[in-house]
Amino acid sequence: MQESYVKYSIENNIGRIKFLTPQHNSLPAKILSQLVETIDRLANDHACKVIILESAGDKTFCAGASFDELLLIENEEKGAEFFSGFARVINSMRQCPKFIIGRIQGKAIGGGVGLACSCDYCYATIHADIKLSELAVGIGPFVVGPSVERKIGTTAAYELAIDANNFRSAQWAKEKGLFAEIFETIEFMDQAIDKLTAMLAASSPEAMKEIKKVFWKGTEHWNDLLKERAAMSGRLILSQESKKAIAAFKNK
Repeated sequence: MQESYVKYSIENNIGRIKFLTPQHNSLPAKILSQLVETIDRLANDHACKVIILESAGDKTFCAGASFDELLLIENEEKGAEFFSGFARVINSMRQCPKFIIGRIQGKAIGGGVGLACSCDYCYATIHADIKLSELAVGIGPFVVGPSVERKIGTTAAYELAIDANNFRSAQWAKEKGLFAEIFETIEFMDQAIDKLTAMLAASSPEAMKEIKKVFWKGTEHWNDLLKERAAMSGRLILSQESKKAIAAFKNK
C-alpha cells in the first residue's frame, strides 16, 4: 500500500501541490495539516506565481474525510478539531494571494467538493462527478458549505446537501459554475492546465493578487464561521446514527 503524502514543486514559476492517500485520496488530519503548511509555504514563495492543486491516481480526486479517523472521534472537542482541519485548508486557499487551479481528474466527494470549490479555477475530466455525502453519514456539509454555495449558488448547493447518496455529473458541475471546462481525457485536461498556468506565470503577480482579493470579498469572516461549522459537525459525528452509517460505508 502506498504511503500518504503531500508533495510540492516549483518550476517556471508554477507551483504544484499533489496529495495522495491510499483510501481514494480521503483526508486524515495529518494530510489536512500538511496541505495547509504547503499552501502557506507557496503563498509566501516569490518563485511561485500560480499554484496547481492535484491528487494522485486517475479515478478519484478526493473522497473527503477519512472514515477511519471519523470512527475514532470520541468527544465534541476532538470532533471540532478534526473538522477544523478542513476549515484551515479552505481558509488557507482563499487567503493565498496566488490563483489556485484545481486539477479534478476524478470523483470528488464531501470535503473533496469543498477543495474543488475553494480553488480559483478548475479544469476537470468527464469522470469528475461530485457528491456531498455528509448527510448520509449523519452530519452535514457545514464546513465546506460556504465554499460550495459561493461557487455554484445556494439552490445547487442545497440540492447536493439534500440528495446525499447520488452523484451529479461533471457536466452538471460545469453548468453550475464549478468547472470552467471538462475534458474527455486527463491528457487533454493537463494540456489545458499547462497552457493556462504558463500564461498566468507570465502575468503580473500584483494584479493577480488584487483580482483574487476582489473576488473573495465578503469571506473575511470565514475564519470564525468555519470554526463554528466545524463544531457543528464535531457534535453530530458522535451520534449512534452517524457511527453506524460510517461503519456501514467502510464495510461495503
